[in-house]
Amino acid sequence: MISRPLSDTDRTRHRRLREQGGRERAELDAILDAGFCCHLGVVVDGCPMVVPTVYGTDGRQLYLHGSVASRSLVAAPDAPVCVTVTHIDGLVLARSVFEHGVNYRSAMIYGAPRVVTDPAEKLEGLRILTEQAAPGQWDYARRPSRKELAATTLLALSLGEASVKTSSGPPEDGDGPDAGLGAVAYTHLTLPTITNV
Repeated sequence: MISRPLSDTDRTRHRRLREQGGRERAELDAILDAGFCCHLGVVVDGCPMVVPTVYGTDGRQLYLHGSVASRSLVAAPDAPVCVTVTHIDGLVLARSVFEHGVNYRSAMIYGAPRVVTDPAEKLEGLRILTEQAAPGQWDYARRPSRKELAATTLLALSLGEASVKTSSGPPEDGDGPDAGLGAVAYTHLTLPTITNV
């Protein structure tokens, strides 16, 4: 397999905890493939708004189901946005609150989404989005009517500018003064994950 690096821009460059930053496109793809819910950050009438929504990816772009946020995006299609996807894999409970943490995998995608207007791409984008959330549902359920398609906003966002960060493992309190608190052992609690089946 050919290694493909992620973009290196001012917005995607890791400045803090660089060792947790991912550099390969495969890491981004794995995070996106593992979920179906994202948060779309956009500025609406001068105020920031973060909207949870479902997404699907074809490996080149994200398709986002838009409604509330799409009003401003339709009016200003070149408006920059930030989309985040996060998976919480576990809580890291240490001997001290300061060392508590979270094991996670996260991705941030930057860019200016476009409103999908081509009927064929819109239908395909909705299929991708539906299959990402519930595999097999596109063939099982009734397809959207023309009226329903007209009432649905679909956004497409390139994956060309993205950043990945992950954290895993136990707390790092074994070599510090808290290691002497033998009565209070740390617990690494792994949370259940939901996968596409």
